[in-house]
Amino acid sequence: MIIKTDRYRHRYTVGEMYRVLLAVLPSIGILKRNRKDEIVDAQFVERLMLAVTEVNGCAVCSYAHAKMALEGGFSEEEVAAFLGGSDTFVKAEEATAILFAQSYADAAGVLDEEQYARVVAEYGEEKSEVILAAIRGMMGGNVIGLPYSALQSRFKAKARYTNSSLFYEIGMSLAPLLLIPVALLHHLVRRTVSLFH
Repeated sequence: MIIKTDRYRHRYTVGEMYRVLLAVLPSIGILKRNRKDEIVDAQFVERLMLAVTEVNGCAVCSYAHAKMALEGGFSEEEVAAFLGGSDTFVKAEEATAILFAQSYADAAGVLDEEQYARVVAEYGEEKSEVILAAIRGMMGGNVIGLPYSALQSRFKAKARYTNSSLFYEIGMSLAPLLLIPVALLHHLVRRTVSLFH
């Protein structure tokens, strides 16, 4: 029996996917530096990623990040709470960033400058840069993972996304093969131009 479910909270377009992937590229270096220097604690980064994944509802990302969180010392209750949208385990000192992560994901990766200014005011420029990079990195994973999750679900005959189609799932699963190289070129051109201005 196939169960119909409405699991896409936001069905990303090719244009939105491109915008999200373009924002991921400068975030990669920031996240690498954070792994080395731990500007923001690794568990805080993981909580941000779980918060983003909860908003987007990506099954593949939820599974992968739940596993990483458990291996990183999270309790099963904490992981379940984050993936269920509960604030039970949100630390007071992380609440502003978690709310920002949820809002960013809810806005399909569009940065609200006013909200980000509040994050900077609370955590400072350097930590805020890492917070935004973690959120953007997870958004990139989600926009790629969502159509793949739907496709995987379709072939397992467990559930189908009511606002999806096989054509959409295959097309959006293949789109990153074209979009990532174009976004990389776009990012390099933008970075080069900014060096001369």
